[in-house]
Amino acid sequence: MVDQFVGTWKMSLSENFDEYMRAIGVGMASRQVGNVIKPKFIVSVAEGVISMKTQSTFKSTEIKFKLDEEFEERTADDRVTKTHRPNM
Repeated sequence: MVDQFVGTWKMSLSENFDEYMRAIGVGMASRQVGNVIKPKFIVSVAEGVISMKTQSTFKSTEIKFKLDEEFEERTADDRVTKTHRPNM
């Protein structure tokens, strides 16, 4: 299932993102930047490990994980969360 998402993606449209960022507590300055950037999203798989990179002129992030395994993730707004991505 992951194979269909492997590649490089560019955001072209964002709807209600400011409202979402406000709801999760992102500050006004970061919201303003978040509303104008158009990040590139790169998905790859190697030896069962999925890599998801988000690249922009403002900030770049990367997470690596295996499906069905909980992992610690640092979000783009620097929150640390426990995440589980199920194998669909």
